[in-house]
Amino acid sequence: TMLQMGGSDLTMRGRHGDAFSTYKRTVLKDYVNFHKDGTSGHLLNGVGKDLGNPSWRRSLPHVLVAALSSFLFGYHLGVVNETLESISLDLGFSGNTMAEGLVVSTCLGGAFIGSLFSGWIADGVGRRRAFQLCALPMIIGALMSATTNDLWGMLLGRLFVGTGMGLGPPVAALYVAEVSPTSVRGAFGSFTQIATCLGLMGSLFIGIPAKEIASWWRVCFVVSIIPAIALAIFMQFCAESPHWLFKRGTAAEAETEFEKILGGVYVKSAMAELSKADRGDEVDTVKLSELLHGRYFRMIFIGSVLFALQQLSGINAVFYFSSSVFKSAGVPSDIANICVGISNLSGSVIAMILMDKLGRKVLLLGSFIGMAVSLGIQVAAASSFASGSVSSYMSAAGMLLVVLAFSLGAGPVPGLLLSEIFPSRIRAKAMAFCMAVHWVINFFVGLLFLQLLEQLGPQLLYTIFATFCLIGAAFVKRNVVETKGKSLQEIEIALLPQE
Repeated sequence: TMLQMGGSDLTMRGRHGDAFSTYKRTVLKDYVNFHKDGTSGHLLNGVGKDLGNPSWRRSLPHVLVAALSSFLFGYHLGVVNETLESISLDLGFSGNTMAEGLVVSTCLGGAFIGSLFSGWIADGVGRRRAFQLCALPMIIGALMSATTNDLWGMLLGRLFVGTGMGLGPPVAALYVAEVSPTSVRGAFGSFTQIATCLGLMGSLFIGIPAKEIASWWRVCFVVSIIPAIALAIFMQFCAESPHWLFKRGTAAEAETEFEKILGGVYVKSAMAELSKADRGDEVDTVKLSELLHGRYFRMIFIGSVLFALQQLSGINAVFYFSSSVFKSAGVPSDIANICVGISNLSGSVIAMILMDKLGRKVLLLGSFIGMAVSLGIQVAAASSFASGSVSSYMSAAGMLLVVLAFSLGAGPVPGLLLSEIFPSRIRAKAMAFCMAVHWVINFFVGLLFLQLLEQLGPQLLYTIFATFCLIGAAFVKRNVVETKGKSLQEIEIALLPQE
């Protein structure tokens, strides 16, 4: 095989001539700087080992536009955090906790609906159109919320926005996994998480004047239209996912898109790689029953459980209610939110750097164990032996550590990992199913957290969350496969029991 490699090597040289060697010089220079540790030794596949890796610069803009949908997602998650008080005063439901809870959670209900349909939409009209469709309810909903004069208008607007929020992230996860070169797929996959953080921080930042200026919250909703319109417009110029085109049986178009995102030299090998896993003629639709039993069941099970554990680790409860914990430590809420935002962001950036070096599994394991330990610190803080001031500082520190540990793995990894382990035939629909599970659990955690906190007390509740983290670590150890550095096709061939 060495001889064959050598031979193909020479023919490649002859064919591409000088253009190729200059290309190789520049790209490899980028690459050597980008990866000091030889993980980048292989291309999308076994063909043409000589090429090195495609430059990540070509696919970067496409990934960044897709990340706008995650930015919007984060923004709308956080937008009611600071503004809820003034909204309730203006719309006349102040002091009605049920109504306040609804403003937060209607959006989650909408997200559940959006994520359920995301798979069918992404498979039906393509990834690009799906992004544009997700921007639409976000624009309409934000306008409705901004201009409403009563609670119902607000809730309807939140429902619309939620639909867009449910549609965006699963499609972004698919799209990023499908257009990124193998060697940087992990790093690019973390962009969505970083964008979500930035969105959250942006909404908290814009919400700061809400307490002083009377109807500033309307501005907060209107501003969110800008990134939504940008997403819809820029997506028009982005590449469609070659995997989707190929699955539709339009191989020629898939080649054009591969050229856009990888560069001409890599088209042949990328196409060869695609056709290894599926013949491109399977346009038949995937039925729900097929996901729930049969050969795909195990992957769907792993995916749903991962998302369920991600939510049951209590992370969103921590996000939603962080300001009250900090208040008891005597930290004002704006500073508290900034601290949470910074530890979230720094964790995500570290995750991005490590994702292709250490791999997904290591990060997930470390993250779940780290969260369990940090929750343990909070349990200790809540217990009697720590004196007042010490315990409130401990719980604030524990809270920041939970967020940091979460953003290192449990946050970014599940979305990325699932879009990698699902075979291309079911990828969109399976992703939709798992995201829907995630939203249901997220909704109930948000709904029940305060009541549980009152009835069980913080010690017991945090112990329960920590237990789920440890279960998570054990589950990952047993069931998750490492996907770094393998192309989507290699993963698919390795994981699916052949018929």
